[in-house]
Amino acid sequence: MNKRAFSGRVFNPVASAAVGWAGGRFWPALAAGLFWMAAGLSAGYWVLRAWGQGPLTPLAALAVSAPQADVAAVARALGSRSQQAMAEAASTPTATRYRLLGLAARPGQGGAALIAVDDQPPRPVRVGDSLEAGLVLQSVNGREARLGPQRTGPSTVRLTLPVVED
Repeated sequence: MNKRAFSGRVFNPVASAAVGWAGGRFWPALAAGLFWMAAGLSAGYWVLRAWGQGPLTPLAALAVSAPQADVAAVARALGSRSQQAMAEAASTPTATRYRLLGLAARPGQGGAALIAVDDQPPRPVRVGDSLEAGLVLQSVNGREARLGPQRTGPSTVRLTLPVVED
């Protein structure tokens, strides 16, 4: 008969397993389990994908046409004026395109005029300076300004200040 001395310790399998898990074997076992679970799920995904896929059939290609741009709308968006507006501007008499808003004249020193062109903000023009291509401020007298193609010569446009009512 084999007698062992009683040491006071009783063998407990649950307690010994708990000591084993806490003794450093838990994390590697968990990592291995997660690895094998991921490998099994990946293999299952590829098996189901291969099993559920039918033969490939080519689709007929559709003819793709380039979008058509409205040329007139693009031109308007970029600031172009319509042909009708340009024809109206060309047919307007030149005297109505210009507005005389002010004069500054000194005897013997020429002068300057404040002139607005086509409803644009007015700008000062000295006698002898060009207002637009082909028009020069020729002279300022009292309440009128004269414009012509050259500094000296006949006037083609005569502008007068509007009467101010008090």
